[in-house]
Amino acid sequence: MINGDRILLRDINENDWSDVHQYASQAIVCKYQPWGPNTIKESQTFVNEAVIDLKKSPRTRFVFAIIVKQTEKLIGVIELNIRDEINRKSEVGYIIHPDYWGQGFATEAAKLIVNYSFTQLNMHRIYATCDPRNIESSKVLEKIGMTLEGRMRQDLLLKDGWRDSLLYSILEHEWQ
Repeated sequence: MINGDRILLRDINENDWSDVHQYASQAIVCKYQPWGPNTIKESQTFVNEAVIDLKKSPRTRFVFAIIVKQTEKLIGVIELNIRDEINRKSEVGYIIHPDYWGQGFATEAAKLIVNYSFTQLNMHRIYATCDPRNIESSKVLEKIGMTLEGRMRQDLLLKDGWRDSLLYSILEHEWQ
C-alpha cells in the first residue's frame, strides 16, 4: 500500500471489477484509448489479469487501485510496467472516473507511483504517453515533473484511426 495525502494506492483485487467497470464502461473515459467502452466481461478480465500479474515473480506489472481515503471509494487505477529491467525503465498510465476529474487525484497518484518506482523499484527512467488531444493528461505529466520528449507519429490504432502519442519522461536525478 502506498499512502498519499488524500488517496492511497493498493494492489487491485478481484472484488474491484465492479468499481472499475463504473468508469471503464463510459465512452468519455476511453476516448483516447485503444480499449473500451468495456463490457462487464472486459472489466472482469482486466482485473483478473492484473491480479494474476501481481503474483508473478519477478513482478513487472503493478496495477494499483486509487482509493479516496475520506470515502474509501475506488476512483481509478494507476499502472506501472517495468519495460526494461537492465536499463531500469518503466512506463506509467492511469485512468480516473470522470466524476473525479479536475480534482488533482491523477496528479497525486502519478506522484506517488513515480516516487515508488524510483525509491522501491530502483528505476532510472519512467515514461508515459498520451494522446495530444488529451490536454488534461499532458498537464498531469508536466505537473509531476515529466519532460515532453516528442511526438510519435501514428503510434496507436484507435477505433477512429491512427493516433499520435506524446512521449513524456522523468529521470531519477530529476526526481531527487
